[in-house]
Amino acid sequence: MLVLTRKKGESLVIGENIHLKIADVQGDTVRLAIEAPRSVSIWRQELWESIVQENKEALGGADPATVRLLFQKHKPESRK
Repeated sequence: MLVLTRKKGESLVIGENIHLKIADVQGDTVRLAIEAPRSVSIWRQELWESIVQENKEALGGADPATVRLLFQKHKPESRK
């Protein structure tokens, strides 16, 4: 894991086409602004874990690799 220090207004570039900017910092809360192609799925971790768990249950406890494969085939068309 890479750990970096950034200040409000500073940015990171991931790969060639993902830009992450520190939009605001208030106490323990950091607001992030993310620019990425629509083809890149971006999820809050707790939501992603919930989706994976629900899919595992629906598949009768299938292994995580199978769930990821199925999810990649059926990922949503747009981000919200």
